[in-house]
Amino acid sequence: MTGLAGKLAFVTGAGSGIGRAACRILARDGATVIAADKNLSTAQETVDLLGKDPHSSVSIEVGSSTSVRAALAFCLERYKKPPSVVVNSAGITRDGFILKMAEEDFDAVINVNLKGSFTVLQTFAKSMVEQGVSGSIVNLSSVVAKSGNIGQANYSASKAGVEAMTRVAAKEFGKFNIRVNAILPGFINTPMTGTVPDKVKNIIIQQTALKRYGEPEEIAEVIVFLASDKSSYVTGASIDVIGG
Repeated sequence: MTGLAGKLAFVTGAGSGIGRAACRILARDGATVIAADKNLSTAQETVDLLGKDPHSSVSIEVGSSTSVRAALAFCLERYKKPPSVVVNSAGITRDGFILKMAEEDFDAVINVNLKGSFTVLQTFAKSMVEQGVSGSIVNLSSVVAKSGNIGQANYSASKAGVEAMTRVAAKEFGKFNIRVNAILPGFINTPMTGTVPDKVKNIIIQQTALKRYGEPEEIAEVIVFLASDKSSYVTGASIDVIGG
């Protein structure tokens, strides 16, 4: 138990993939974890993996400010303080070629990935500022924010927005000693990438220097670094974790 002892961490998208791995690694290093997910049962499964108390789970719809405020209220009621670590890991895909993409599929991805990250960032940072809590906010962007990816105009745009918003938040929150950074994962072995055909996976893997896809824990270790005081002079950064 090192590095994060005494810290309270709030993680969205905690029911699977990178979010669940982040909860595990944060708890391993001493943090108390609040696992937040649209699916409360999967969030609770994550908490069960951590050994339950003092960890907890809460339902959240990141695109709904009402839901996000309710999640914050839960944190304040249970722990009497806002989290000092916030991880924006909730995300969805609705892939399709631009010429065929339904408007609702574009809106859904922007609503969860970009607006959802904004709403969590705004709501929790405001509480941190009001209560004088310094800390670290980690936003999950994606390598496609820079590279683009066929069939992912909505996802690429949403993640580019997250990266840009991170830089603005870092400038605005620095005076409160709240650091804000973004991680840009490459191709990671998660439920979200599980639907990708093997043929496409193999092409992507061959394009990486390490010739393999990443594991959620490899993203989580970077999240923990950014959450800890070891990264005390890192803010407004975008860190590629893409296997080269």
